[in-house]
Amino acid sequence: MVLTESMELEVGSRAPPFELVEPLTGQTVSLQDFEGAPALLVMFICNHCPFVKMLKEEIKRVTDEYMGQGLSVVAISSNCVETKPLDSPEEMKKDCVEYGYNFPYLYDETQEVAKAYKAACTPEFFVFSKSGRRPFQLEYHGQFDDARPSNDIKPTGADLRKALDHVLSGRKVDFMQKPSIGCNIKWKPGNEPEYFQG
Repeated sequence: MVLTESMELEVGSRAPPFELVEPLTGQTVSLQDFEGAPALLVMFICNHCPFVKMLKEEIKRVTDEYMGQGLSVVAISSNCVETKPLDSPEEMKKDCVEYGYNFPYLYDETQEVAKAYKAACTPEFFVFSKSGRRPFQLEYHGQFDDARPSNDIKPTGADLRKALDHVLSGRKVDFMQKPSIGCNIKWKPGNEPEYFQG
């Protein structure tokens, strides 16, 4: 495991498009499927990383709560399954069932979506706003909260909740956005992006 901070994707950026398969259902999900939502949360997660594992139950609580307020949510796993078989599509399906995710959990086999979002670690969180026909616009790219495997802080999703409250009420995210910290995305050998520092 390489401890990695999220990279900077500039606030105001458009959401990069994606079209990925959801292992649980076999269906293809794209960015366009969320066009009617006022806000979209894109999460890069995986099954094995301890930084993600400690948040899974709280991620479920937070997403359930805010989906009830109109938020759309999608999770993406981009890890190389040859080096991390616990992150395979079959294991992703098990995670969906075990934790009762109510959002699609997609497999980025080529890792091109992770690169488009400049995703560097798991977990990593992007909150986009949407107004009418305008494209999704990045409002928040930061951490879930201050909880880490190395401290005794209970996960609450405080930072993400604050960002979602702002975006869903039409306000700009005007507080400091702390970067996510977690395991580096497990790139396929030779497929590492220029921004990766392994």
